Amino acid sequence: MGRKTGIYSGSFNPIHIGHLALANWLCEFEGLEEVWFVITPQNPLKKRDELMDDSLRLEMARAAIGEYPRFKICDIEFQLPKPSYTIDTLQALSGKFPERDFYFIMGADNWQLFPRWKEYRRILETYNLLIYPRPGFEVNIPDSYPNVKVVNAPILEISSTLIREAYRAGKDIRFFLPEGVRPYFAGSGKH
Repeated sequence: MGRKTGIYSGSFNPIHIGHLALANWLCEFEGLEEVWFVITPQNPLKKRDELMDDSLRLEMARAAIGEYPRFKICDIEFQLPKPSYTIDTLQALSGKFPERDFYFIMGADNWQLFPRWKEYRRILETYNLLIYPRPGFEVNIPDSYPNVKVVNAPILEISSTLIREAYRAGKDIRFFLPEGVRPYFAGSGKH
């Protein structure tokens, strides 16, 4: 068995305390040795103009995790063809780090869209999936998917969209953001 490594992929636009709390929970309660935050330059299902600059999101994620040894920032998708597809990212990581067992972390909302993902059956056959709860999304796992598990993580309904909108409205949102990310949102108005 390789080192149990969670792959938490997303735009992290920006990374916030909900992301970090979930990753922390997965390490402490689901036995992951590390969680790697894979910053996605372009999500095929998101409009490009909603995203902050790629390098800024990467920089904020690095600032967010600081020196915590069980979290890593992974920029592998910056070197892969755009748009980024999960199967390509996971295969690239497996090729580069064969000593690791990768667990792909996804929300219950994405699980419902999963059959639309590129080569989703290959993901199911090759990797472990950890599905975390999202309000309003029920998760049903067919018996034919033994490597898919629903985790009982706490639900923190904080979204990057909420943070961006609150920031634009001049709200003080410091406690929604990890300490290292707060300087990027100092003051008010649009960043």
